[in-house]
Amino acid sequence: MNNFSNPFRAKRYLAYVSMFGTTQIHKRNPFTIACWSTAFPGFGHLLLNKYIRGYALVLWEVFINQKIHLNLAIVYSFNGQFQAARDVLDPRFMSLYIPVYMFAIWDSYRTAVDMNKVYALARRENAIFSEFSIGALEVNYLDKRKPWVAAIWSMGIPSVGQLYLHRIVLAVFILMSTIVLVRESHLILAVHDLILGDARSASKVVDAQWLLYVPSFYFFTIYDAYVSCVENNKLFDHALKNHLIRNYQPSGVKLTIGSKVD
Repeated sequence: MNNFSNPFRAKRYLAYVSMFGTTQIHKRNPFTIACWSTAFPGFGHLLLNKYIRGYALVLWEVFINQKIHLNLAIVYSFNGQFQAARDVLDPRFMSLYIPVYMFAIWDSYRTAVDMNKVYALARRENAIFSEFSIGALEVNYLDKRKPWVAAIWSMGIPSVGQLYLHRIVLAVFILMSTIVLVRESHLILAVHDLILGDARSASKVVDAQWLLYVPSFYFFTIYDAYVSCVENNKLFDHALKNHLIRNYQPSGVKLTIGSKVD
């Protein structure tokens, strides 16, 4: 059912375009969302555009992980130093970590399932949403972008792919997180020593507790930028199709691929 005449009567919208970004709902694989929450609590919610909950879970994961030294224990375990792993763990906060970790996985899966249902209803209602936003600080509008360009920029510097897609708030959060992780892990110093061929110095200078956050953040930004760009392009096509139907399709005529209007 189309609702082109009065957009304010709509109950659900496919997207919201503001100065700080485009928030949209689209169909997702709940298992993929749950896997990202398993890799790092909060990432699944960020993929669902549940930003406040996602930011809170990401910050909680870093805080509680630093308290119990979980990343360091993981490094010791992979090196076969199981006694060192047991010694470095702080059991006082373990009971706080596990329930929130399991909640992040369960809640992201549940939310993905629910939002897929909302997406189906929103597509059926097909309500008009704003495609252009302008203010004193920014201009944002729907247009088509290249997914591989977003991914390449995220490979270079995390958060730049999100800036390319005009997701300002998420880009700022990722950039600040990247700066903290790189600084605390001494990653740049380790890379510098590796370039000079001094692997021993690189292994000594790096902070393993902070370094283990980096792979999850890095690959998440690439995946998020690519998928968001693909879905943004689909949203642009959908909005353009509705615009052409509203303004140019003759009343009572339904055009299909390969059809001809006499």
